[in-house]
Amino acid sequence: YVESNLVGFMNILEACRHREVGHLVYASSSSVYGGNRKLPFAVEDSVDHPLSLYAASKKANELMAHTYSHLYRLPTTGLRFFTVYGPWGRPDMAPMLFTRAISEGRPIKVFNHGDMKRDFTFVLDLVRAIRLLIDVPPVRPDSAEAIQPGDSLSPVAPWRAVNIGNGESVPLLDFIAAIEDAAGVSAVKQMLPMQPGDVPATWADTTLLRRLTGYAPRTSVPDGLRAYVAWFRDYYGAPAE
Repeated sequence: YVESNLVGFMNILEACRHREVGHLVYASSSSVYGGNRKLPFAVEDSVDHPLSLYAASKKANELMAHTYSHLYRLPTTGLRFFTVYGPWGRPDMAPMLFTRAISEGRPIKVFNHGDMKRDFTFVLDLVRAIRLLIDVPPVRPDSAEAIQPGDSLSPVAPWRAVNIGNGESVPLLDFIAAIEDAAGVSAVKQMLPMQPGDVPATWADTTLLRRLTGYAPRTSVPDGLRAYVAWFRDYYGAPAE
């Protein structure tokens, strides 16, 4: 995380500064909300309680971007992604681990004994949101009073953070059940305690995204997982049945 999210991101910022980039849109993470208890997570909420080094590095990205936005008038938008899933997903994330294990008849690891909720975001919805936000670079306001309620726009820089999520908090066991339905196979669940650095629930307030773009993710978990399992079977040749 230090090599990629700190050193790597510093290189990106420097390249943007020297190339006079018009708008840097970069991946932050919903993990910056950390130990926050108020749901849904809103962009104006404090992000001062990260629970993992990854989350801390993503908050650091937002702070680094803010500095460059202020010093060099570089417009930056940090995207706080909420549990993205879908075709071409990362092999170390829960949707891939669950689908692969279920397809092979192996147990899946269910942390906190299943008592968790996540705002699951289908990848195509995410891409649409990113594409629209590219065309909405933040502009430094004339005064703090000019910032609308619910906007994360900095009062001293062309900097903003935006949530990209589906706008609902889905129980983990419901997510697993949707994979089972899509695959036509029942999962063998290995119930385990909470992992260090994890959070019990996430939920995105997408008001700002809708205000800026007129769009918010809309793919339901069952629909998204049907598309995902179909891709998984096609790509890996695993029938999951």
